[in-house]
Amino acid sequence: MRTFPSWQELFIRFALFFVCISFWRGDLNIYSFSLLVVAWLMDGGLRRLHQTLKLPLVQAIVLLCALLLIGLSWGELPDNGRTKWLKYFILLILIPLYSLLNKARMPWATGGLVTGYLMVLGLGVYQWLVTGEQGIALLNMSYLSFSAMLGAGAIAAAGLACVSRSAVMGGVLWAAALALIFIQFHQSGRVLLLATLIAIVWQVYLRFKIDLRKFVGIFIALLIAAGVFAYSSPVFQERLLLVKSDIASLQQGHYNSSLGYRLAMWDVGVHAIAERPLTGYGTGVPERYFEEAIQTYKDGLYKDLPAFQKTSHYHNDWIEIGMHVGIPGMLALLFLYWGWYQAFRRSGLGILGAGLVTYIVLAGMTDTFLIFSRMPVLLLAITALAMSGYKQNNRV
Repeated sequence: MRTFPSWQELFIRFALFFVCISFWRGDLNIYSFSLLVVAWLMDGGLRRLHQTLKLPLVQAIVLLCALLLIGLSWGELPDNGRTKWLKYFILLILIPLYSLLNKARMPWATGGLVTGYLMVLGLGVYQWLVTGEQGIALLNMSYLSFSAMLGAGAIAAAGLACVSRSAVMGGVLWAAALALIFIQFHQSGRVLLLATLIAIVWQVYLRFKIDLRKFVGIFIALLIAAGVFAYSSPVFQERLLLVKSDIASLQQGHYNSSLGYRLAMWDVGVHAIAERPLTGYGTGVPERYFEEAIQTYKDGLYKDLPAFQKTSHYHNDWIEIGMHVGIPGMLALLFLYWGWYQAFRRSGLGILGAGLVTYIVLAGMTDTFLIFSRMPVLLLAITALAMSGYKQNNRV
């Protein structure tokens, strides 16, 4: 006799669907994340917490968040308005998300994630083609965030295509990856685009490294496609001209440009970490440190930069964490990257994991990618689904 899910089960499925479709709007996170935690507690998540904590990725996330909390003891309390570091705690969403997933619930989470992604993609393409603007104003989503989600989607599609046993499905996934890359070429995220291309080439190499002929063939095809996309994109050509302009400005000793500003922040950040390598300057302090240090550092060479751009972060995941909690935090970040790859490798999706982690690492070299709006939830949702799918397929 067929049985229907209880109201508790329906609530849990709705919570999974809601959190996977709604995180694109930041103002909904307080509601969706709360629902997810309530669902986790209803499902006995606390009793299974010790099992979830055995995962290296979860251990790395907990360690990183613990170090940031400890760093408050020599840093600043959140009431000073410098609270961007709190976004690292969004990584903890992996614990309830992964713990709740099972065979019956996975379609709800997958459906929410795919539906939400396609809706956001449609809005972004509409704004690009119709209004000629980048990003998504309706979601308060910058061109960088939109470019980041395009890159993640392209890498996920390429990674799944590499392991697909169906030639038709593989072709569809490769077509989707190329379409997303084409759109990304028309956004201004230069480093994100480069990170996407490098990650996909790395995935192809891992898939066909034994068959060198296939690898070279696909690599040349990707190179030709990238050349065509670049030639057809006025945005890409404009960004290349900006790079030349930034370099010319640097040669004249001016740092009030995208490239110059990043170089200045990295210079100050590395200098600061060298001064306090074991502890950093404390959680919440790095932004204020930059504004104070540049008044005298190198005879005030960078002192006018806050007028060029408001100090928000150090545009580098390693330096940002190192400024907060020193080398221990940077080691925790390395542990996080390793654990993230292991999560995919142990799920039989090592190629997908290699691509996504390569993307995260490269993107984090010029931006604080781990606290990018929406990206942690997207990547962790993909990770949780990969791990849960493997668990269900191998359950006796």
